[in-house]
Amino acid sequence: MTDTTIADTPAASDSAAPQAYRVLARKYRPKSFEELIGQDALVRTLTNAINSGRIAQAFMLTGVRGVGKTTTARIIARALNCTGPDGTGGPTISPCGVCDNCRAISEDRHVDVMEMDAASHTGVDDIREIIDGVRYAPVSARYKLYIIDEVHMLSKSAFNALLKTLEEPPAHVKFVFATTEIRKVPVTVLSRCQRFDLRRVDGAVLKEHFTRIAGLEGAGIEPDAASLVARAADGSVRDGLSLLDQAIALGGGAVTAVQVRDMLGLADRARILDLFEAAVSARPAEALDILSDLHRVGADPLVILQDLLDLVHSLTRLKVIPDTANDPSMPEAERTRGRDLSAKLSMPALTRAWQLLLKGLGEVQAAPIPQQALEMVIVRLSYAADLPTPGELIRQLQNAGSTGANGGGSAPRPPGGGPVAIAGGGAARAVGSHAVQAAPQPAEAVATARPEDWAPMPRDYRTLVQLFAERREGALYGHLFGAAHLVRMEPGRLEIRPEPAAPANLANRVGQLLGEWTGQRWVVVVSDRPGEPTLKQQDDAAVQRALDEAAANPVVRAVLDSFDGAKILDVRDLAAAAAAAAAEAAGADEPDADDINIRDALLYPLDEMSDLGDE
Repeated sequence: MTDTTIADTPAASDSAAPQAYRVLARKYRPKSFEELIGQDALVRTLTNAINSGRIAQAFMLTGVRGVGKTTTARIIARALNCTGPDGTGGPTISPCGVCDNCRAISEDRHVDVMEMDAASHTGVDDIREIIDGVRYAPVSARYKLYIIDEVHMLSKSAFNALLKTLEEPPAHVKFVFATTEIRKVPVTVLSRCQRFDLRRVDGAVLKEHFTRIAGLEGAGIEPDAASLVARAADGSVRDGLSLLDQAIALGGGAVTAVQVRDMLGLADRARILDLFEAAVSARPAEALDILSDLHRVGADPLVILQDLLDLVHSLTRLKVIPDTANDPSMPEAERTRGRDLSAKLSMPALTRAWQLLLKGLGEVQAAPIPQQALEMVIVRLSYAADLPTPGELIRQLQNAGSTGANGGGSAPRPPGGGPVAIAGGGAARAVGSHAVQAAPQPAEAVATARPEDWAPMPRDYRTLVQLFAERREGALYGHLFGAAHLVRMEPGRLEIRPEPAAPANLANRVGQLLGEWTGQRWVVVVSDRPGEPTLKQQDDAAVQRALDEAAANPVVRAVLDSFDGAKILDVRDLAAAAAAAAAEAAGADEPDADDINIRDALLYPLDEMSDLGDE
């Protein structure tokens, strides 16, 4: 089944004349619906329509190149005009192929079946010829058929001229349109047609089809070679048959996977697996050696990267849908190794590899030397294998932040959930009946920083918490921002109520660092009084208030009412935006990766996070 407008060449009248070679796409063009592959829905609908006599006045066939649009149009013409071997038959789903109408249509010489290429006949004058011709009855056929290929290429005036005839054609006229770009066809034309969307043919079906045709041609073909041709065809039968024709000529009658890879400029799939496995196992030297071998045998860098993307996609599908391993179009080696590799890699690792490779695709396309760009992508992928996930990174920072000032020891909370504070170098003493303070820091700890490095005394709790972000104490910043309620704050003294998720030595660590950073002693007290909402809760409440105020605004309300389903996604402070723009105009630099604290990093878009990982 192919989609070509070139008709079959009639047999030469002189038997002595040499027979012209016909390419496989024409030689094995389907002559009936039974020979169509991969279009079961279309065949079933047309079968029922013809058997019941419910034949539409116009058909619209759409799909990618090479899936059988023009072929289907010709089969419809034969099915509607077939008279059977005895000349008395009616419309049938199985044209006989021997009656005068069937043979004339197959040879593209039937006077009542007219094909027009809209790409070269776009004007209203071409449509006027059709309009003038529909009034006349067929000369020898049952129906007069007009097959218009690439109908989307018609001009607007040509479409308008066709509308009336298309809506109420004579009973003896049928239209069959074919297009690869259905969105360019006016809806007024589509509404007058019975539409069929021809699907891309499945790889397993193509593999079986190509194997059968190779056998009919007397050429042997390896299963892996048939899989490569089917994959390269990308659902197009005509493209696949053209590749198969070339492969048979290259192999001299025996088609091997090695020959097909050389012909298509593909890399050995096993070597692609080796390359990816070395990269995700953090073995960059081995990965670059494999890449050099592939380059020496002529593999294109862009094709290698596309193969890596295809491999990651296959591994992800194997992980999510294990039954994918039963796909007959997948080579056996890839099926076996892919199953093991997908089980070994986590889903975050696979998605991270996909993002890095997809980003590298644009770099390779834009690079003056694609091979060098590909090597950098592989190195980046290799080192990304050692990067911790965001969850692991937070846990590592929490563990580092939980180390005490004296050897990292921490006292556990007593049973019963009572308030507690951890002393960093001495005993804790009670402050009131419901609070315990951290021990004052020794003078040596306060004096570890030089006076010129001391930070100003925080004026409020938010400024104090932001100081931890500026000093890159991500774990403590996260706890103070989202898991600590301010009870009371005054210069040199902080009273908080940590949530259960906060570490036991939070008060001791906060007091120690504040003393080092400000040059003054700090007393940090853990209390069981409720205190204020956390800073995160306050920010979330502020965002919600802004959304509610915006929703109550009459102008915003009118906009929401005017657009069905509209929602308020964000409310931005124009003053803050103007200040940021002014800072940018003044030459303010973008923050470096090292200047981004943990909370900011978690809010970064994923592609920017991958950029940070690259650095």
